[in-house]
Amino acid sequence: MARVLGAALVGVDGVPVEVEVRISAQLPRIDIVGLPELSVRESAARVRAAIAAVGEQFPQNRVTVNLAPAALRKGGSGLDLAIAIGILVATGAIEAEATIGTAFVGELALDGRLRGVRGELAMTLAAHEAGCGSIVAPARWSSSASLVPGLEVFTAPDLSSVLAHLRGSRRLVGRPPATRGQAIQAPPCFSEVRGQEAAKRGLLIAAAGSHGVLLSGPPGAGKTMLARRLPGILPPLRGEEALTATRIHDAAGLLGPEGAALVDPPFRSPHHSSTVAGLLGGGTPPVPGEASLAHGGVLFLDELPEFERRARESLRQVLEDRCVVLARANYTCRLPANFMLVATANPCPCGWWGSDQRVCRCESRAIERYRQRISGPLLDRIDMHIRVPGQNWSQLTQPARGRPSSHLRQVTERARAAQRTRSGACNADLGDANLDRDLNATAAATALLGRAVDRLHLSARAARRVQRVARTIADLAEAEHIDEAEIAEALGYREESIDE
Repeated sequence: MARVLGAALVGVDGVPVEVEVRISAQLPRIDIVGLPELSVRESAARVRAAIAAVGEQFPQNRVTVNLAPAALRKGGSGLDLAIAIGILVATGAIEAEATIGTAFVGELALDGRLRGVRGELAMTLAAHEAGCGSIVAPARWSSSASLVPGLEVFTAPDLSSVLAHLRGSRRLVGRPPATRGQAIQAPPCFSEVRGQEAAKRGLLIAAAGSHGVLLSGPPGAGKTMLARRLPGILPPLRGEEALTATRIHDAAGLLGPEGAALVDPPFRSPHHSSTVAGLLGGGTPPVPGEASLAHGGVLFLDELPEFERRARESLRQVLEDRCVVLARANYTCRLPANFMLVATANPCPCGWWGSDQRVCRCESRAIERYRQRISGPLLDRIDMHIRVPGQNWSQLTQPARGRPSSHLRQVTERARAAQRTRSGACNADLGDANLDRDLNATAAATALLGRAVDRLHLSARAARRVQRVARTIADLAEAEHIDEAEIAEALGYREESIDE
């Protein structure tokens, strides 16, 4: 008998897997049990060939490999190395004491080389949570794996190097600590935007409180231009949020072998032909979708009404729960998805309804059908509705006078710091139970909100979102209390919507 620790990837989470190997005096055969998927069952052939390629003897008896916990379905090729080490420990080629406290992850080639797999950071975290002090992984293992504190990461090019390390003849080199990544290209600056001061003010409020935004206006008004400048004023990722975002991108295979920890909030902009699975994730094994890849950053849906209805409406629960729960016949996994939703929409099919620049050519029934593409419950879950009017030529020729993104980023960082000190979360994530405590609104402000809710027929959810936006406006002004002015400005971001 031999026991070796490996790890498997389920969604974006790593799960420790105990590989048990038993060699019995029966006809030569290798059985892998414990709910292995096809990629894991095929590891028997890879392991046999790799062990022979490095000059070791594969046992000529019955080899039974159990992957515990047996109730968890396991996929991928990352258990190859753990199975090979377990077999060699069972045959006595390696001392069992040499593998204690060490996890083994990696795919084996037929000649004994080690190949990388998806989810390096997640599986390294799983090894750490299982009490391991080190992990042996492929040489092209992502540098993000060394972000886990208290765990030494050893990388090896092939199986023979791993065996030499375990036998003490040649020690593997540890992976150096990972550094925080740098942005490949800085996002465009807000100072380049001419005019649209009201829209820029709204996006600053949204960035400060992590509020969802719907930008509506005619074609060419600058909706997409403004949205693509939003990442430049968001604060950098911090602590656990940065680790989770890096783990998600690593599980999706987007970091690469030299991938470092994410430092800037991700900005995901899927095409409007994206499906539900593309937005939420799925597949076998499950892969995170655009909603999870935007965790800690922005999910930008340009031309929201053009998305498939099922794809649009699938975001309703995600915006409430801040996560995606994939429930399938073979598995159930939870994917983090706490993002800012930024969407754009035209007021009508031609885009010129309500504009003073051109005359709308759409029939009233066509306009109504177009607006009904975005359901009321989805609009209700978007905190801020901002109208982006068209610009005339005199406005476009004026010199840009806006504040640069670097300055606006400092403003949002101060507002976010105040929110973390007060409630430990962004205002958009405040739960209803703590909202009244953290709101700190005056009696006049509460009365104004009550009158507005009755006159505008706002739902309870919409009223709560107005309160959260008002709290962010007060934080930007470094005000302790919410007054009537903050409530009035927050209500202005609910009155304008595509449905009007």
